[in-house]
Amino acid sequence: MDERSKADRTDPRPDLPGAVRVRFAPSPTGYLHIGGARTALFNWLFAARNGGRFILRIEDTDFSRKVEDSTRQITSTMRWLGLQWDEGPATGGPVGPYFQSERLDLYRRAADELKAKGAAYECYCTPEELTQRREEARRLGQAPRYDGRCRRLTDDDRRRLAAEGRRPVLRLKTPTEGQTVVEDLIRGTVVFDNTILDDFVLMKSDGGPTYNFACVVDDHGMRMTHVIRADEHLSNTPKQIIIYRAFGWDVPAFAHVPMILAPDRSKLSKRHGATSVEEFQEAGYLPEAIVNYLVFLGWSPEGGEEVLSADELRRRFSLDRVSKNAAIYDINKLTWMNGHYIRTIDLDRLTDLALPFLARAGLVGDPVDPATRGFIKAILAALRDRVKTLGELPDATVYFFRDDYGFDPKGVQKHLTSPDAAGLLDTARAELAGLARFDLESCEAAYRGLIERLGIKGGALIHPTRVAITGRTNGPGLFDVMTLLGRERTLGRMERAAAVIRAGGPWPEPVALETPVVPGVDASRRV
Repeated sequence: MDERSKADRTDPRPDLPGAVRVRFAPSPTGYLHIGGARTALFNWLFAARNGGRFILRIEDTDFSRKVEDSTRQITSTMRWLGLQWDEGPATGGPVGPYFQSERLDLYRRAADELKAKGAAYECYCTPEELTQRREEARRLGQAPRYDGRCRRLTDDDRRRLAAEGRRPVLRLKTPTEGQTVVEDLIRGTVVFDNTILDDFVLMKSDGGPTYNFACVVDDHGMRMTHVIRADEHLSNTPKQIIIYRAFGWDVPAFAHVPMILAPDRSKLSKRHGATSVEEFQEAGYLPEAIVNYLVFLGWSPEGGEEVLSADELRRRFSLDRVSKNAAIYDINKLTWMNGHYIRTIDLDRLTDLALPFLARAGLVGDPVDPATRGFIKAILAALRDRVKTLGELPDATVYFFRDDYGFDPKGVQKHLTSPDAAGLLDTARAELAGLARFDLESCEAAYRGLIERLGIKGGALIHPTRVAITGRTNGPGLFDVMTLLGRERTLGRMERAAAVIRAGGPWPEPVALETPVVPGVDASRRV
């Protein structure tokens, strides 16, 4: 469905109730970054906690950075996370359009209003002239600020410059003294000296708005009561407050959430692993795990819990529990949390989520028949506490679906090279073959009895059997595996392993599967 809805095109400034109104305003320049997802989450939770409205606005006026299909990717990822907006693309609402590219007339009218009030002026300086002056200022040890010379242009000056083919920008007349104070709901009082600000640009020479100008016009027109955004935008806030005051508009409350840093406290980048929500989705992370993890990047509950449901988060989230300090990005913590949700979500839902990963690896068809689905569900019940992502499932389950599963060389070396290993497997196989019923209780009782009769430790029989029928040294309980494989496959694999032992090899190599892994996850910490 086209995200641009006719419902977007309504009156830009209707009367709205005085409830809390917040927004998430991404630029369509790529996938939804975890930092952007956290900003959206904080706004969504704040609106829910306060009975307010969560608005999605697409800031798509920078056509040079726009990425094709990015809006669809962002909106689909937000829906997958459960961050449904009350007003915005496809949903519509009373203050549309919700794409900035469709609001250009609003910015131009607002710019004309400031010019008419004498609060803004046209600047005809060329980019080359501005660059030269900045370099000269640096050479003199001065701040590279615009010097305001076009404030003093006469009408004749403007006509002459326009006749030269110069296309002006529109600059705001900023205060030349005093201070602009930001009363931030997270950081407290932040003071900016107006002397550090120059007459910044509101409208570019191509007729498009700058970020700060469009942001203010939209936030005012959409009746935002609170602006909750990343800490990197704090430096924009004094400029935006000055714009609000130039219009005579009320200033919303601001809250700047802390930065997200890499474990080494450097700026987060691709070298630290996956940074987009879609990468985690494709690697088999659950939306509730990502939401739970992201909210703890800067916020903490009074009780100190580490796992909270979305309902609990909506009920308990508040800005006064958001830290001023930078949050540290830890993929392994997210992976641990994802493992918790894999262990605890409804088993039927887990089965539905697992099917695409197993199908992509070629282990099952698409779609699966009811019997295969039931088999997969039983496998997941046995091993769900041993994986932390859905992407780990193909490797963790391959021996249930394929007989050419391959053998772990270390497992073979440790458990299937002793002189009596083949005979031990033969003895155990005969014991299992004589069972009237091949179920978990019967298999376990047979093995316990055999271990006692042989006078050996349990591991001396259980470990070789596990490697023989799975190719690896760990996994679900051995007797769960036996009953899932069934009598014929279990006995056949034990017979094959005994034959390979007597022949001195070779042992099949592990098969290659498509198993997505998030870059940056410490595999040694997986269970």
